[in-house]
Amino acid sequence: MSQSQRFLVTAVHSRIDERETDGMQNKDSNGTSATQEESSVPILEYLREPNRYGDGVPKESSPFINSTDIDKGILYEGKNLALFEEEMDRNPMVSSLLNRLANYTNLTQGVREHEEAENSEEQKKKEVKAPRMGTFIGVYLPCLQNILGVILFLRLTWIVGTAGIFGSFWIVFMCCACTLLTAISMSAIATNGVVPAGGSYYMISRSLGPEFGGAVGLCFYLGTTFAGAMYILGTIEILLTYIVPSAAIFKAEDPNQETQAMLNNMRVYGTCTIALMATVVFVGVKYVNKLALVFLACVILSIFSIYAGVIKSGFSPPDFPLCLLGNRTLAWKDFDKCAKVVTEGNQTVTSQLWQFFCDGSSLNATCNEYFKLNNVTKVQGIPGIASKVIFDNIWSNYGPQGEMLEKPGLPSTPASEDETNVGLPYVFSDIATYFTMLVGIYFPSVTGIMAGSNRSGDLKDAQKSIPTGTLLAIITTSFIYLSCIILFGACIEGVLLRDKFGESVNGNLVIGILAWPSPWVIVIGSFFSTCGAGLQSLTGAPRLMQAIARDGIVPFLQVFGHGKANGEPTWALLLTAGICEIGILIASLDSVAPILSMFFLMCYMFVNLACALQTLLRTPNWRPRFKYYHWTLSFLGMSLCLALMFICSWYYALVAMLIAGCIYKYIEYRGAEKEWGDGIRGLSLNAARYALLRLEDGPTHTKNWRPQLLILLNLDPEQNVKHPRLLSLTTQLKAGKGLTIVGSVLEGTFLERHSEVQNAEQNVKALMGVEKTKGFCHVVVSSNRRDGVSHLIQSSGLGGMKHNTVLVAWPELWRQTDGPGGWKGFVDMVRETTAAHQALLVTKNIDKFPTNQERFAGGTIDVWWIVHDGGLLMLLPFLLSQHKVWRKCKMRIFTVAQIDDNSIQMKKDLQLFLYQLRLDAEVEVVEMLDNDISAFTYERTLVMEQRSEMLKQMQLSRNEREREAQLIHDKNAAAHSSGTDRLTVPPERVHMTWTKEKIIAEKNKSKESVSPEGVRDIFNMKPEWGNLNQSNVRRMHTAVRLNEVVVNKSQDARLVLLNMPGPPRNRQGDENYMEFLEVLTEGLNRVLMVRGGGSEVITIYS
Repeated sequence: MSQSQRFLVTAVHSRIDERETDGMQNKDSNGTSATQEESSVPILEYLREPNRYGDGVPKESSPFINSTDIDKGILYEGKNLALFEEEMDRNPMVSSLLNRLANYTNLTQGVREHEEAENSEEQKKKEVKAPRMGTFIGVYLPCLQNILGVILFLRLTWIVGTAGIFGSFWIVFMCCACTLLTAISMSAIATNGVVPAGGSYYMISRSLGPEFGGAVGLCFYLGTTFAGAMYILGTIEILLTYIVPSAAIFKAEDPNQETQAMLNNMRVYGTCTIALMATVVFVGVKYVNKLALVFLACVILSIFSIYAGVIKSGFSPPDFPLCLLGNRTLAWKDFDKCAKVVTEGNQTVTSQLWQFFCDGSSLNATCNEYFKLNNVTKVQGIPGIASKVIFDNIWSNYGPQGEMLEKPGLPSTPASEDETNVGLPYVFSDIATYFTMLVGIYFPSVTGIMAGSNRSGDLKDAQKSIPTGTLLAIITTSFIYLSCIILFGACIEGVLLRDKFGESVNGNLVIGILAWPSPWVIVIGSFFSTCGAGLQSLTGAPRLMQAIARDGIVPFLQVFGHGKANGEPTWALLLTAGICEIGILIASLDSVAPILSMFFLMCYMFVNLACALQTLLRTPNWRPRFKYYHWTLSFLGMSLCLALMFICSWYYALVAMLIAGCIYKYIEYRGAEKEWGDGIRGLSLNAARYALLRLEDGPTHTKNWRPQLLILLNLDPEQNVKHPRLLSLTTQLKAGKGLTIVGSVLEGTFLERHSEVQNAEQNVKALMGVEKTKGFCHVVVSSNRRDGVSHLIQSSGLGGMKHNTVLVAWPELWRQTDGPGGWKGFVDMVRETTAAHQALLVTKNIDKFPTNQERFAGGTIDVWWIVHDGGLLMLLPFLLSQHKVWRKCKMRIFTVAQIDDNSIQMKKDLQLFLYQLRLDAEVEVVEMLDNDISAFTYERTLVMEQRSEMLKQMQLSRNEREREAQLIHDKNAAAHSSGTDRLTVPPERVHMTWTKEKIIAEKNKSKESVSPEGVRDIFNMKPEWGNLNQSNVRRMHTAVRLNEVVVNKSQDARLVLLNMPGPPRNRQGDENYMEFLEVLTEGLNRVLMVRGGGSEVITIYS
């Protein structure tokens, strides 16, 4: 070990008094005693029964995570680490950590523990022995048993005969290369830490996240379930075709109905078999485990008998002749001799074969034309490895359904085209054959590579055994398959290879007649092998479903996580048997095989994706002990899996991907949120980082501009949101698009209020969930609210992903408080958003705004466009109209014309502008006259300045100032009530169209109204008006006049949007600014005041 690889570990031993361990009491810093009542949970007990102590996910248990409670009963009396006493309350000492690591184990929640629970009443008290299986027993042999199976015995000879040696070699090579690359990726993932029970599902879900994990896990479950159906169908096929053909219930009288009768027999016997197997698994899977070695021995013995038969065929080939009429293969049944006539004594008589083709037994009978024109010949079905039959079997012999099997090279005289072959003893192909179909049928024979990783909890050294055993098993089985292809092509006649059910050799299993010493070795061995594989599928699939259900990522599957008291997945077993029955009802092994190929290929594809993703992201936790991997190999394996899916069956591939996609979206929207440190989250972080860096290049283009909102919420003392409708408006405005940051400020220090911050964030996030507001929550603590709001405006967001608009509610009690929560803080916030070039949206009467559940059946959204703010005023109603709350509201745009403006031309120009903006809205130009300043305006200004002056001069306490402000407010209200007649604007005072005569008349009236005599008369009415600030008078006059016009036109509007004037440059008039805004919006139901950010946000260009 090098110096850089040495770790220094200091073990500190603390002496614990035995008397204190029985009833220990700790003296705290205040001298009080606290009884240690919390008891720790033994980690092995937690692993056996996780539902009692945690989230029911034993895979997540670890001595590193959430297990510091074990140390709570330990006192640290030693003085060596007194400096770390505070840390030891939460983190364990290294000595205790290493002690727990040494005793840590994670047993597979598999069949062995379940049987221990059944056989022993004191299972909880029994010490669990560490698993001691090595590479050969724990990984190599299980993988070998799962890979070699039904396809090898029942279909490989037919694949070789149909695709030829060359085509079959490529089929096997592609499939084996796919599993080899997947095994390399799986080995990397499996050696990157402990892989608990769950195997491939655990690896995929923890690497790609709950959405991908759940989707692929369910696909893998479906693949395993349909594999069980395929094995059961193989078992029944061997039973009814090669062992007991007379046991068939349905018998076809018409030869054309033989296939259908066979399928019906498969359905009946398959249903009975699955019921029997499910009962065996339910009663006790220990019987399956005890028979596992028997099944494995059958597989190995069958393989050796095949090789032995090949060797024997070199010097003594078996005698299994084929009978051919011309070049057509005959089904050797119900006749004894391959001849037209036979000699009995000195007399020539017709054979049994004659009677199939002729209408009588006499030599003069009328016979089939092809039968008369061609001779009957006999050839050896297995000429042996020493023959040159290999050259005849190199190339493919694909054909349509119902084609007769013909041997090339033999003489054949064709008959007339109208000749019928129905009922004649020819051997026909039962299905149409082509290369891609054979790939789908063959691929299930290379599955089973996950058997070792599924047993990771039972291995002595899983990180060493899984890669070694799995790769050796794949190499071994690949050699067996590839060698068998060449040997079958070199030993067996081509027409016999294409004879799927051995009809030409009297119904014998083709691979069986090659085997030595007897065909029954293969028949019986393959029967028990397929039967055992079916039992193992019915054992493993329910546990996989149970693992998915207990993870809780798919809510409606949680019922399948329950079972018997010992954990046996009863409900999952019933579901598995039901799905398996679907495959049984399909009844054809050749139709079921491509289905499970899709699901396995999808699973393998995502295993490769997980490895490639983790490698490319270079996550710190990605440190597999298996070093012989590379992301290019994983990517190649993923691409090969995807290609094989579409090669096998493009429509099955699309269906499988559609199923996985639906599951993915369901988990995304309805499933439980899990944080597993998955690669997809890492990919999202890298993609977000890349996008944020790209956003830093320049400002947002006008066409891409959308309001990125910072919502400033006020919280009550219980950290609940005061105005929830603000989030409703946000949802209606954003519809889940763009950036949304919900911020709030708590006064104080973070050290004192960090728990309240967490509570506030939880409340805000809960409300965001209710209002369907998609965004981020950020609650900060500041010494005062004014500084906290400033910090949020400055620092919210990241890089180029920052907010450009601030949304806030109007402070209704601004008159009663001049602190940070009142008018001073509000005006400062307006100035800061302007300085930051951010838009500002201020909602007045926010509690009257609609919720997301309300629907406006009509009405208008009125926009009062006083000054150009970049187009935000026109963009906002368009965005609101996209939401179903405002969808039926029409948009109206009002603009104000001065006395020198041409209102008719303004209306035309505005209509053209809206047309170019692609906005549908009614346009109206309102002409405001330059009227006299009313008495109400002077009185309102006087009250405002008196209030401001009183607050400056009077040194009052907080309560007295608020009371004084309230009195002034009451006086203001009384003045307002006395001048209510101002709201009734005579119709002739608001003109919609200017004429030359009106302009001259208004100018004359204006001159008369401002004559010195008139002004002197006004001020003679109330002398105190002469001391008013004329700037305030003018501003108040504008607010009053504009409010009159707005109320007259938009009092019944669903929403009114208008420009928000900026605060005065002189801070001495800040409190007056609030009064101006109050007057401007009086009498309106819902108001949204808009202040642009200084940039164009809407454009007429594409």
